[in-house]
Amino acid sequence: MHAITNSGWVEVITGCMFSGKTEELLRRLRRAEIAGQEVAAFTPAIDDRYGEASLGSHAGHTWKATVVENDAGGVRDIPNRLNGEEVVAIDEANFFPTDLVDVCERLAADDRRVVVSGTDQTFRGEPFEPLPQLVATAEYVEKLQAICTQCGEPATRNQRLIEGEPAHADDPTIMVGAEESYEARCRNCHVVRQD
Repeated sequence: MHAITNSGWVEVITGCMFSGKTEELLRRLRRAEIAGQEVAAFTPAIDDRYGEASLGSHAGHTWKATVVENDAGGVRDIPNRLNGEEVVAIDEANFFPTDLVDVCERLAADDRRVVVSGTDQTFRGEPFEPLPQLVATAEYVEKLQAICTQCGEPATRNQRLIEGEPAHADDPTIMVGAEESYEARCRNCHVVRQD
């Protein structure tokens, strides 16, 4: 993948929900560990689906991680939490502010391999920062697809559902007690209500 140059770089794994981003991140971390490289993994405090201090995939695989507040201060503190690790993994980058871009650049300039994963689009199909900026500045980018739950085509969009119906474009929050869920959908089956 990367010629041995004794320099750092940034890898971005992106795509819609359920496309296997975290599973691919975990695969790369397992390979780094097999190669004898020290790994540090970080996850945002807002994402506690797989336990407070771990990365987790829908396939059930996990990795111990340091929880970081998903604000500018938490992101800027990531380099201070390292103890010489050569590989730095950051999951769910879409939950972090754009300060993450500068932090990743600093880590790569410090000769570290930085592996970042996160979804690149909001449920509206719009760019989900900071992923577009990370994609633009990374040395390696892999965009994964899921399978559309409606038609079986490759899915690249996140379909937000409220009580089983497509969410309204202007409603970033849900009513208390309303059931929120997500599906992977292709461009043609993705719906964002405008009414």
